[in-house]
Amino acid sequence: MGLYDHIADLPLSIANASVERHERETMKFTRATTVVSLSGEGETGRGEDVTYDAELHPAPAPDLSGEYTLAEFSAEVADRDLFPEGDNDHPAYRNYRQWAFESAALDLALRQGDTDLGTELGREYDPVNFVYSPTLGDPPSADALHEWRERDPDLQFKLDAEDDWSDSLVSELSTFGVRVVDFKALYEDADVAGSADPLLYERVVEEFPEAILEDPAWTDDTYPVLDSVRDRISWDVPITGVESVQELPFEPSWLNSKPSRFGSIESLLDTIDYCENHGIELYGGGQFELGVGRRQIHLVASLFYPNSPNDTAPSGYNDPEPPADLPKSPLEIGDVAGFR
Repeated sequence: MGLYDHIADLPLSIANASVERHERETMKFTRATTVVSLSGEGETGRGEDVTYDAELHPAPAPDLSGEYTLAEFSAEVADRDLFPEGDNDHPAYRNYRQWAFESAALDLALRQGDTDLGTELGREYDPVNFVYSPTLGDPPSADALHEWRERDPDLQFKLDAEDDWSDSLVSELSTFGVRVVDFKALYEDADVAGSADPLLYERVVEEFPEAILEDPAWTDDTYPVLDSVRDRISWDVPITGVESVQELPFEPSWLNSKPSRFGSIESLLDTIDYCENHGIELYGGGQFELGVGRRQIHLVASLFYPNSPNDTAPSGYNDPEPPADLPKSPLEIGDVAGFR
């Protein structure tokens, strides 16, 4: 019995749907998201659309009223045009928006049934280990890591590798608790895409001997550097379901699980099933969620990969002026209702 089978037949009753735009500054950019609310029988379920184009927020609230099982609702949303008021030329955005409605429906179904996700799946909520992804500035330096370590000597990090990392900077960065180095080589957007430089890869492989190596370019030039460390290579951008895992250059030891990339609850849980059955370790990733979405990715990590280097630091870490009383890792989950 797969994980999704435990919740596919949960009933839910929807009377109305609404949306609310959220926006705030982060250390990297102005972030806009849409929180979707589905209500019925005195309960409200919520999810968050993390589409990156601010002009596409808030998403319209379609008429989804009716009686469903969770699986029936998923099929209904999959057939809907979720971008009726604007063009969407980014394939991932479809998944992000579908995830918002499906996670809201899951939250509502669980609340209407007076239960929660862990109970339905027979899993416990464990504290979530997390790492933080700081920006290193232009030109890049280790100053931010020194500042964060003064605040929390035990804080660990995920870093985005850059072509302008000098040998001396790589050596300095390696003295911190860097659990993941992200090459970001698989993004199509030139503003986000990272390095495919085999010389940088060689420096990182040598200087970070225990770090997970995320989304490298797997090419004739990088293969000689990466082949011997396959057990440390992880993938993020391509991972949208079981088929995407099977299409990787080799079966990985690690994968970054960003729930919104999967689009549907079923695809996420099926992929977690597949990874557990094939000995593939998962760690969570975030999408600069501003609302309930951050809580939900913490819950998924808590149930399935709490001890991994989850790139899911609480939202306050991304504030331009982070507050002094930030939660520390591991993050306590506290009380859970529904999918929140």
